[in-house]
Amino acid sequence: MELARKGGSAPVPIGEIARRRDIPVQFLEGLFATLRRAGILQSQRGVRGGYSFARPPSEITVLEVVELLEGELGADAEKSGPIWTEAIDAVKGVLGAATIADVAEKEARSAGAAMYYI
Repeated sequence: MELARKGGSAPVPIGEIARRRDIPVQFLEGLFATLRRAGILQSQRGVRGGYSFARPPSEITVLEVVELLEGELGADAEKSGPIWTEAIDAVKGVLGAATIADVAEKEARSAGAAMYYI
């Protein structure tokens, strides 16, 4: 969300994101490496380096990110019964319909900040 909230395509240093979200840099590096390999993020080295989106946040679903980081949701749901399959389908529907841009915008609205897209 921090990358989406920053807007634009300028790379954001991972240390800045870690500080803003109170997440250890090493943990974030592992997540971002996975997302970079999957084509969600791109990285830039150097003094003005950092991470940015490789695709527009409006084209990246929350489900895509969750499944890249956690694996397929509900892979074993069928074994647990039809109610669990329905529950997983519902969760996938909600996460699949929400984009990173949507979530960042909602987060910004709840924090009272305006979102600007160029």
